[in-house]
Amino acid sequence: MPQSPDSSWLEAAWAQREEQIYPALFGALGPGIYPLDMALFSQVFGQHDVDPRWLTHGVFESPPNAGRSSWLYVTSGLSNAWEDARPDADGESGMGHELLLETREQSPWALRLLRNFCAYQLLLAAGRFGEQPPLGEWDRMRTGEPINGGDSLLQALLFIPAPGFAGPRQLLSGRFGFLQIIGLTLAEHAWGQSEGYPALMERLALAGAAPVLDPTRASPVSYTHLTLPTKRIV
Repeated sequence: MPQSPDSSWLEAAWAQREEQIYPALFGALGPGIYPLDMALFSQVFGQHDVDPRWLTHGVFESPPNAGRSSWLYVTSGLSNAWEDARPDADGESGMGHELLLETREQSPWALRLLRNFCAYQLLLAAGRFGEQPPLGEWDRMRTGEPINGGDSLLQALLFIPAPGFAGPRQLLSGRFGFLQIIGLTLAEHAWGQSEGYPALMERLALAGAAPVLDPTRASPVSYTHLTLPTKRIV
C-alpha cells in the first residue's frame, strides 16, 4: 500500500471530511459511524480475505434538522486516498465519491443497504468481481427483492449525482462528490431504459417520489407524470 513517509495528511483529510465538510452539509451525524465488519464481507459477499483498511469505512446516520426533513445515510472512507504516496489536491481523492441515501423515517434497512454497497464498491475497486468497475453516475441494477426486505415495490436502484449536495467537495487529498441511491419499481426501471434515466428522475421528482426514498410508495401507474408522452432521450 503506497504511502508517504509522513502520512499525517491522510488523517488530516479524513478529519476534514468527517469534522468539517459533513457537519456543514448534513448537520449532526448521529451517535457515531457504523463501520463495516468481517461478517458483512464473509456472509454477504463470501469474501474472507479482507484488506484491514476496509474495516475503517462505515456509514453515518444523520437525523432530520431545520434544513432537512429526511433521515440521511452517508458513507465515509471511499474518498480516502489510500493509494496515493502524497496528497494531490487537484485530483480525485480515493474513489472520488461517497455514497448517500435519504429516507422519510429512520430506517435500519437503509443503514444495512448503504453498508452493503460501501463494501461492494471496495470489492469492485479491488477487482474481486473481475473487470467490473465500481458503480458510477447513472448506473442501475435490479436488486432481486424489495429494497427494505419487506413488501416494497422498489426492487431496483439508480445511482445519481446527489441533487441536494452538488459537488465536488475539496479535501487536502483531492476532490470527491456524492452518489445518491434512488429506489425504483421495476416498471420505472424499464421506463428509464426506454426513455432515459435523467428523464425518469425529472418525473419522479415532480411526483415526490425522489430523491428521498419511501419504500411504501405506490407503483408508477399512480403518477400521471410518468405516463405523459415525452421526447425520447438519445
